[in-house]
Amino acid sequence: MSAPDPTVPVIARNLAAVNAQVAEATKEAGRAAGSVGLVAVTKTHPASVIRHAIAAGHRVFGENRVQEALDKWPPLKEEFPDVSVHLIGPLQRNKVRPAVALFDAIETVDRPRLARALADEMERSGRRPDCFIQINTGEEAQKAGVFPAEADAFIAACRDDHGLATRGLMCIPPIDEEPSLHFALLGEIARRNGLGELSMGMSADFETAIRFGATLVRVGTAIFGPRPPRDSRP
Repeated sequence: MSAPDPTVPVIARNLAAVNAQVAEATKEAGRAAGSVGLVAVTKTHPASVIRHAIAAGHRVFGENRVQEALDKWPPLKEEFPDVSVHLIGPLQRNKVRPAVALFDAIETVDRPRLARALADEMERSGRRPDCFIQINTGEEAQKAGVFPAEADAFIAACRDDHGLATRGLMCIPPIDEEPSLHFALLGEIARRNGLGELSMGMSADFETAIRFGATLVRVGTAIFGPRPPRDSRP
C-alpha cells in the first residue's frame, strides 16, 4: 500500500483558510457574502496537485502560460466539466486559437491586434470565453497592459468594434508601490465604463483588494506553497 500524499490535507486546509479570509474581508468591507470569487493560481504546479484542490471542492483556477495549461488541463476539464480555468498571463497572438479553445476567461486582453485576433477566433470557433482588459496601472514599461489614459478607448473598441464579452478589468500593481492606489484606479476605470468585475489582489494583498471592490482575487502561494522550479515539474 502506498503512503498517503501529505499534500492533500495541507492544500485543503490552505484553501479553507484563504476562503475564510476572503469571507471575513468581504464582510468587513460591508459587501454581500459570496460577492468575491477565488481564482486558485496553479502555474508550475502539476495536475496531481491540482486534483487535491478539486477534491477539496474548488472549481476556479488560473494559469499563466498557454502551453503549460494545455499540457495538464484538457483531461482535468473532461473529468471535471464544472471546473473553470482563467488565463492570467500574457497571451501571444500565435496562441489565440488554443487559448480560446481551453480557457473559460482570458484576463489579459491588452492590445488592439490581440483583441482582433480573439474576436476572429471566437467567430470561427463559436466559443466565447469571458474577457478582462488588463490595465497597466503603474505604467511600467516592462509590464503588459493598457495604460490608464488609453483604457476607455480600448474598452470601447473591445466591446463595440470586436464584440468581445468584456466582463471587467484586471491589474497587477507595481511590487514596490502601495497597492490600494492601483486598486482604486482600476475601480474608477471600471465604474466609468460600466464594468462590474475586477480581478485584482494576490496572496500578499487580496484583503486590501477586496476593500477596494475586487470581485476576483488570484491566490497561489497561500494555497499551494512555493512554486516548484519549472524544470522540476513531473
